[in-house]
Amino acid sequence: MDKNLNTVTNAMTIDVEDYFQVSAFEPYISKASWDSIPCRIEFSMNRILDLLDQKQIKATFFTLGWIAERYPLMIKRMVDNGHELASHGWGHRRVTDLSPAEFREDIVRSKALLEDIGGHQVIGYRAPSFSINSSNLWALDSLAEAGYRYSSSIYPVRHDHYGMPDSPRFAYYPRGGSGVLEIPATTVRLWGRNFPAAGGGFFRFWPYALSKWFINQINRYESQAVIFYFHPWEIDADQPRQGGLSFKTRFRHYLNLHRMEERLAALTSDFKWNRVDRIFLPSQT
Repeated sequence: MDKNLNTVTNAMTIDVEDYFQVSAFEPYISKASWDSIPCRIEFSMNRILDLLDQKQIKATFFTLGWIAERYPLMIKRMVDNGHELASHGWGHRRVTDLSPAEFREDIVRSKALLEDIGGHQVIGYRAPSFSINSSNLWALDSLAEAGYRYSSSIYPVRHDHYGMPDSPRFAYYPRGGSGVLEIPATTVRLWGRNFPAAGGGFFRFWPYALSKWFINQINRYESQAVIFYFHPWEIDADQPRQGGLSFKTRFRHYLNLHRMEERLAALTSDFKWNRVDRIFLPSQT
C-alpha cells in the first residue's frame, strides 16, 4: 500500500442512546425514572443523519431497543437513508451485570424489535460500555445462537469501566473461525501499550490533530480499517446538566461537547467511511 495515500475505508458507528442512559450515570439516575426524563435523541440524531447525508456517508447505528420502541420513525429514516441498523441491547445493561439467561433475553428482544421496525435482518451487536471481556466470553456464543454475525464489544485497553488489554487489536473470531466475528474498538500501539483511538470521550479529549494522526497511522502503516464510534448526546452541548456527579464523571461526560460536531465534520471529510457490515462482512450485505 502507498504510504503517502490513504485509501482505507473506515467504519463509522454511532451508539444510539440518550444522555441520561450512559453507564457512568447509573449511580445518579435510575432506569425506573427514564420515562419521566425528557429525551433529546431526535434532535441529535437529525443533525447526525443530516451530516452523513451531506457527506454521502453510510454508517452503522448500534441502537437501544428502548430508544427504537419509542422513536420508530427515527429508526425508519435511518434505514431508508441506507444506514445499517444494529443492536446495542435493550436497556443499556452491561453484560457483566447480566446472567446468561438475562443476556439472551436482552439480545433476542432487541434484535426482534429492530428487525420489525427496520425491515432488515440485524446482524451486528455492541455491548453497552464494551462490557464483554475475559470473564464473560460466553456472551459471544449467545450472540451466535441468536443469529448475530458480528460483535464490536471488546476494547483492548485498560480502563476503569471496561477493557481486555491482551485481546487482539483487529477483527478476529474468538471461537477459532466460527461464531461471531469480533471487531474491536480501535487502538493505536505506542510504547508497548494500546491507546484508545476509536472515538467517544477520547476523541473529545485528544486534540483533533492527534486523533487524525492515530487514524492515519492505522490506515497507512497497518493497512487496517478504524472502528470509530460516538454517541448522539456528544453533539448536544445544551443537554440538561446532572447534579451530584463526581468530578471524574462530570469531566468525562461534558468535556468539549461544544466542539464535537465541528470535529465530526472534519473527520468525515478527512477519511473514507462506510458501514461495518459492508467493510467486514460484505457477503452479508
